[in-house]
Amino acid sequence: NTNYCFVKSKKCLSEKFVLISEGSFTYELFEKFIMKNGLEKIDKKEIRVLEFGFGTGLNAFLTYDYASKNDKEIFYETIEAYPLQKQEVSALNFDLYTETDQDISVFHQDIWNVSFKIDSNFSLLKHHLKFEDFIPKNKVDLVFFDVFGYDFQPDLWSKDILKKVHEALDINGLFVTYACKGVVNRTLKELGFEVTKVEGPPGKRHMTVAVKKM
Repeated sequence: NTNYCFVKSKKCLSEKFVLISEGSFTYELFEKFIMKNGLEKIDKKEIRVLEFGFGTGLNAFLTYDYASKNDKEIFYETIEAYPLQKQEVSALNFDLYTETDQDISVFHQDIWNVSFKIDSNFSLLKHHLKFEDFIPKNKVDLVFFDVFGYDFQPDLWSKDILKKVHEALDINGLFVTYACKGVVNRTLKELGFEVTKVEGPPGKRHMTVAVKKM
């Protein structure tokens, strides 16, 4: 089992919150999941990102930090059916472990289905709906697929959901996920992805990076 934790309260709720038991993990997550396997591979000034599973907002927060430090313009689109409650957001303190002055609560504003700017380098569009109800309208360069594990919710890894990923991505666009499950990788290949297994972050031996080829 994977436990997902608050930093501040140290309260763990199985399969609910992103794992971040200490500050150093924030940077390892950023380096291995977001930066090395995703953002750094895209040689563009303007980058469009789609995330399946907004959750605590950590991926968006770190991507914002990356955009600020590397003078990138990022349009970040994300999907979340069950947003955190105010008291849950108040327990997050990712900002203590990054160099940004931005507060995570800004990302959790009750603004849905319309784009808004965090600053001149970063725009955020949050969709309040389930993955199966999402219809891709914007082509993106990168997809973060940060959903509950296949063993917990295999329906989130269905071919129909992964087709939405394929539809949203531009040719040569990247799909990045913590999972490295044979059945998922086979489905990705069937959809036209070139799949690579790479080293995972703490707690995960491997993770998957896939490139849309057709």
